[in-house]
Parts: sequence; structure tokens; C-alpha cells
Amino acid sequence: MALILNEHLESECQLGIWEIQEDYDNLLNRLALLPEEIKVVENFRNYDRKLEWLSVRVLLNAMTQKELTITYNGNRKPYVQGDRYNISISHSKDLTAILLSRKKRVGIDMEYMSHRISRIAHRFINSDEIISEEPDLSTFHMYIHWCAKEALYKICDKQDIQLKENITIEPFYPKQQGTLTGWVRNRFRNDHFMMEYIKIDNYVVVWSSK
Repeated sequence: MALILNEHLESECQLGIWEIQEDYDNLLNRLALLPEEIKVVENFRNYDRKLEWLSVRVLLNAMTQKELTITYNGNRKPYVQGDRYNISISHSKDLTAILLSRKKRVGIDMEYMSHRISRIAHRFINSDEIISEEPDLSTFHMYIHWCAKEALYKICDKQDIQLKENITIEPFYPKQQGTLTGWVRNRFRNDHFMMEYIKIDNYVVVWSSK
């Protein structure tokens, strides 16, 4: 069993994280997929993509204790078919994460800190945001910003949002686990979102609900 986190949060959400330790057949045998779902996963050329896709379904079923089906709308936003869950999904390297809620919109993003994110920081950090100048913290701080913006992009249904221009993260000091505030400003909304984050080994996970 590779379920490493399955937690009911105070925000009326459920957070689950799965570490992919299984091979393709092991994950597939844990699921009762529909014929059209089997066709989808078999059409992926990349083996790791197959594992990611299967691990999302295995994690969802482990969290809900049900056999559920995930579908997508035209903007590639996931939905749980035949159930009232709102769902957000993320995966990076060997981990898969899901945020569920029956009452709130949700957004989650997770990244493995594998590259020098400072090289692309100018693409998503704006002039109102502050990144730590401490060498041991700056990369971590930038990854939190990146994940927070991706999570807000998802919770707002990806509508007319540029990470640098339309999302601002209020200043905060990065810790192993904490909270922050993000703002989304575009033609659809001018709203703030409370967010939570956690560092798990070399992964950063950020989520929000509203």
C-alpha cells in the first residue's frame, strides 16, 4: 500500500497523497475500469504517464472507499462522475495528490524541487511579491509561489489567468508547513484565497478551497 496521506482537513476538504511504488499491472489490477478508460490509459505512449493516470484513480478510490470515475470538461478540469465531489489533482515525480470537497471549490499543486527555478522566476513572480534572499530558502520560497499560483489557477477554472499578471501571493516567511494568502485579479474576479502548504521530503504541496 502506497497511501502516505489521507487526511480530513478543518476546511471541509480531504487531502490524499500516494507514492507510486507499483508497476502498471499492479495498479491496473486495483481498479475496475470501464472499457473507455482502459482505452485511454493504453493509448498513452509514456509509461510514467500511464502510472500517473492509474495512481490518481487508485488514490481516489482509497480516499472514498468507492469505485469512482473521473471525467474532464473542455478545459481539462476534472470531475467525479456520478458523485458530488469537487476534485483537484496534481502529480510530480513519484507522488500523486488529490484534494476533495463536497462543499467547496478546490485547487492543489505539487512539485518536486528538481531544477533551478530561479531561471524561470521572472515568468511568474511579479513586483509585489517578495522572495527570501537566504540561499537555503530562496528556491523553496519560489517553489511555494509556483505551486500556490498553479493551485489558484485550478480553483478558478483556468479562466483568463496569467500566473504573473493575475495572481499575487502576499509576503510570507517559508516554513516546513504554513499558510499564505493569494489574490486573483482579472475580469472575472478580484478575490483572495487562504492557502496551506507543506514540504514532504523534496516535494512542495500547496492547496486551497473556497
